[in-house]
Amino acid sequence: MENIKPISATWPAPKHVRALTTTRTGGLSSGAYQSFNLGDHVGDDPHAVKMNRALLRQTFKLPAEPVWLKQVHGVDVVNAEKVEAGTIADGAYTDKRNVVLAVLTADCLPVFLCDRDGTEIGIVHAGWRGLASGVVEAGLRAMGAPRHHLLAHLGPAIGAQAYEVGDDVRQEFVRHEAEASRAFSATGEGKWLVNMVELTRMRLHAFGITQVTGGEHCTYREPERFFSYRRDGACGRMASLIWIE
Repeated sequence: MENIKPISATWPAPKHVRALTTTRTGGLSSGAYQSFNLGDHVGDDPHAVKMNRALLRQTFKLPAEPVWLKQVHGVDVVNAEKVEAGTIADGAYTDKRNVVLAVLTADCLPVFLCDRDGTEIGIVHAGWRGLASGVVEAGLRAMGAPRHHLLAHLGPAIGAQAYEVGDDVRQEFVRHEAEASRAFSATGEGKWLVNMVELTRMRLHAFGITQVTGGEHCTYREPERFFSYRRDGACGRMASLIWIE
């Protein structure tokens, strides 16, 4: 079994705020889900997922089981203390220590949030639908800190050279903000490459968040490190985690 090799967030958050994204290596799943799949909704052997989640907690010495959400590409961002099994949401926040927030991705963008003092954290799952509908803004509004006091970090997601979409997707973003057209490059009639990282940065900056880091890893173009639904279809999921020690 390969070693578990996470991608740690490099951002100016206080040291007692831990933030990372797992890769696909180091777990017990096989086949299309090889090997560190943490998604329990993708068709993998439930026992393998259970063992991978136990390995996750053990490896990173997590203070608690992550707060797993039922993600639906929506805009609901919930207080982690109110999450129960099956809670539908695409983000969570907390100001409590030792509460591990989590989102699962395999091309969508995990967005980590934190105030500069490290007293409040959040995380959202941003696919194009959620991003267009305002999931990032919902996460920011859920945070109690002033806007100028918030930091954001963008985890691994499908990159600008790999994510082709149709006119409908472009229109959803341009309808909200004409400047969003800068994040789209034409590839043919009615087809566009979309830069999700750039679109997310625009949304964050428009909300007043000036400190934004990350966004350099492409899940599609790094098959040895990441699952990618767009590339592979059936596949596992990485977990992005954030907690206050």
